Amino acid sequence: MTTGPQLPSAYRLVALDEIDSTNDEAKRLVEAGAEEGTLVWARAQRRGRGRRGQNWVSPPGNLYFSLVLRPECPPLQAAQLSFVAALALADGLGAFVRPPSEIAFKWPNDVLLNRRKVAGILLESSTTTSERLDWLVLGAGVNIVSAPAETAFPATSLRAEGCGPVTAGDVLEAFSRHYLAWSKRWREDGFAPIRQAWLHRVTGVGERVTVNLESEKWFGKFADLDRVGALVVEMPGGERRTVSAGEVYFGPQT
Repeated sequence: MTTGPQLPSAYRLVALDEIDSTNDEAKRLVEAGAEEGTLVWARAQRRGRGRRGQNWVSPPGNLYFSLVLRPECPPLQAAQLSFVAALALADGLGAFVRPPSEIAFKWPNDVLLNRRKVAGILLESSTTTSERLDWLVLGAGVNIVSAPAETAFPATSLRAEGCGPVTAGDVLEAFSRHYLAWSKRWREDGFAPIRQAWLHRVTGVGERVTVNLESEKWFGKFADLDRVGALVVEMPGGERRTVSAGEVYFGPQT
């Protein structure tokens, strides 16, 4: 175990040199009764993963962490915490990126820098019989010193973008402060201000998109984000459809 950054008192930091996956460790801890605010941080992961089980390359130097949350709300509402986390990451990275306006979002859970992926977010949860969450683990990875070379969507790192000597601890400290502020606003004011702030930074509105679902593929234009966080796609005939989960690719329709 290693020492870590200084976080606000709302967090309980579990700092590790290496782990299979911070999300898996956080789930092990939460099943053992870990309280909200438990934050697992590892310098490297052996089996890091992103959405849909995709491999997340996790060498030393980048940031990998998972936060235990116990939101008392239905799963659909809790999924909005992905947008909360994206806003916190953007504000945290804004302290190191010049100009901060180069930071943007890609639905549903990516943070971009100069239109390349610099961070990703993964939510995993367990529901109770009343359809309320028992717990939620919010995991994130941030490319600080390196980024994978062969990815479906181009990736980058803070170092590659000339952001200077930034450490994983620096970014984690910044995120932890901003997450407290954005999550407080979400709890008190609902999703509307989160949606508005996220749309202000999102990339691709009006652009052609391909949406890959479990059993079908859609082609259309990214039109909006609905009131609960689903992607709104305008189909070629003008019909609008919403997507709650799927892979979205921007660019010409093929």
